[in-house]
Amino acid sequence: MTEPTPLSDLGVPDTQHRGLVSLLPSPWRPYAMLARFDRPIGWWLLFWPCAWGVLLAGGESRWGLVLWLLLGAIAMRGAGCVYNDIVDADLDRKVARTASRPVASGRVSKQAAWTWLLSLCMVGLVVLLQLRWQAQLVALGSLALVAAYPFMKRVTWWPQAWLGLVFTWGSLVGWVEIRGDHLGALAALYAGSIAWCIGYDTIYALQDREDDALVGIRSSALRLGTRVRLGVAGFYGLAVALWALAFWAMRPDWVALVALLPVAVHLGFQVLTLDPDDGDNALVRFRSNRDAGLVMALACWVVGNAGIV
Repeated sequence: MTEPTPLSDLGVPDTQHRGLVSLLPSPWRPYAMLARFDRPIGWWLLFWPCAWGVLLAGGESRWGLVLWLLLGAIAMRGAGCVYNDIVDADLDRKVARTASRPVASGRVSKQAAWTWLLSLCMVGLVVLLQLRWQAQLVALGSLALVAAYPFMKRVTWWPQAWLGLVFTWGSLVGWVEIRGDHLGALAALYAGSIAWCIGYDTIYALQDREDDALVGIRSSALRLGTRVRLGVAGFYGLAVALWALAFWAMRPDWVALVALLPVAVHLGFQVLTLDPDDGDNALVRFRSNRDAGLVMALACWVVGNAGIV
């Protein structure tokens, strides 16, 4: 009788697509999990700001570009996760939720992980070459931020803010690929996206508060303490306010702001139903930001399609 594949070979406890991972040849599975292909929420959260930048800037007909950016998000999110796991291997071994990650558990050597990282970066390079040179420069500008991110949890209580700078950088790339003006609207879109990222990643960090405190990892969830729900509400509220400013800069009409109501309601529902002491509840609220990103993309499409040319 064939022995069942151990859970640790198919993903960590919050793996979403364990069945798909199980279909891969056994030697490939750790690499799929190392790049988080079993958890697509990460690439959706990286991709949506890219789409927002394109759509709000008036690139509603550039669906080929949007698909290239999706591919880039999948590859570069994977590369970022591989790099993060290489740097954090020692810390990951001390946290229950991350101890089974491929590098931390020893199923993938650091040398093999570096090779996989370079392979994913080559896919990102192919996507980069599809952009005009101005957008290429903007995209390359994120590399220093990406390289520094894994170390932020060691030096600041707000690594989520640094993640916000990194994970929403695509809004700048998408916008500059379409146009080079209305930078005030772009700044508001980017700043709002950062606030959104701080909010949802604070929710995500609730799962690890006890382990993080024990091993000395810092996070906004720990810093906010009993005021986590209020803090998330504040960041989400700031995100909506800044997005409203971006919409107004593109289309100074109160009707344009109505497009933001669905995403505001979605984020409000997350806050109202969040249980900071329930890791499963937090994970569901975190993952629901994939849908929030879609709703925001539709709002950007509506305003960008009828906005300033």
